[in-house]
Amino acid sequence: MAEQRLWAPWRLEYIRGAKSGECIFCAGAHPDDDRGRRIVHRGERCFVLLNAYPYASGHLMVAPFAHVPSIEQLEDEVLLELARLTRRSLAVLRELYRPDGFNIGINQGKVAGAGFDDHVHQHVVPRWAGDSNFMPVIGDTRVLPQSLDDSWREISEAFAT
Repeated sequence: MAEQRLWAPWRLEYIRGAKSGECIFCAGAHPDDDRGRRIVHRGERCFVLLNAYPYASGHLMVAPFAHVPSIEQLEDEVLLELARLTRRSLAVLRELYRPDGFNIGINQGKVAGAGFDDHVHQHVVPRWAGDSNFMPVIGDTRVLPQSLDDSWREISEAFAT
């Protein structure tokens, strides 16, 4: 069998790019570059954005504008909007991607797997039957069938309607 290659040229920008260390959720709270920050929808107290390093195409995160580490510190109105935007995210992803199910969760704290442990956020990950194959297990590689730019465009448009 010939050697196989999986090309992911969009990763080079991350590899070579400067790492700012800024909180991506606090940066996303400022409405100056929604496309660049991959914000697909803004509410009054929370917003929805694409994960830049997704587990699957359409992997969204719902975050409050408030910089707090735990849902215990969110005001009731913020927590309610977080839940409503999660529900809306499910509807949008169900319409666009037709997944068989979803992983929905909050990794609260570094030990729980939170990449940004000081700004609480909820993941919404579409899943399909048989979507976990040998690539992530053996090859430590995820295969994503859609670019982030195309995902951003489609999901943003779906939220707008």
